[in-house]
Amino acid sequence: MDRSEYVEFILDHFNNPRNHGPLDAPDILVNGGNPGCGDVVTMYVKLDEDDRVVEVKFEGKGCTVSLAGASIITEMVKGKTLKEIEELPYAPLIDQMGEDVVKSRLRCATLGIDTLKGGAREYPSRKAMGQKLIQPIVLAHTLLTE
Repeated sequence: MDRSEYVEFILDHFNNPRNHGPLDAPDILVNGGNPGCGDVVTMYVKLDEDDRVVEVKFEGKGCTVSLAGASIITEMVKGKTLKEIEELPYAPLIDQMGEDVVKSRLRCATLGIDTLKGGAREYPSRKAMGQKLIQPIVLAHTLLTE
């Protein structure tokens, strides 16, 4: 795809977000944000008995890139285990959004995936205590490279 097609793809996810809105009785509810620019997302996840994602949704406020990235990642993680989410590389998301288009906005583009990765890391310890991860946590750490 050329640059204009990537921009069109991002705008489509921003204007017509997939899996947008709250999720009743999630197993995981986690917040993430970029303090520098004010982007905030909340990710909701329902899991099956094998800790595989059966439903995922998001809400948020922020720039076009961060909200489009959150929409795109919800489509990418359906059916994945929490372990697979933790190990999910950033490259497929960046490639879908167009590296040249988002390279100066990587923190925005990866906000959704970073937030999900944080929830995936935290959930097993909560589950071991017989709890769901429904207390929002704010993640400040964002990886820019793999």
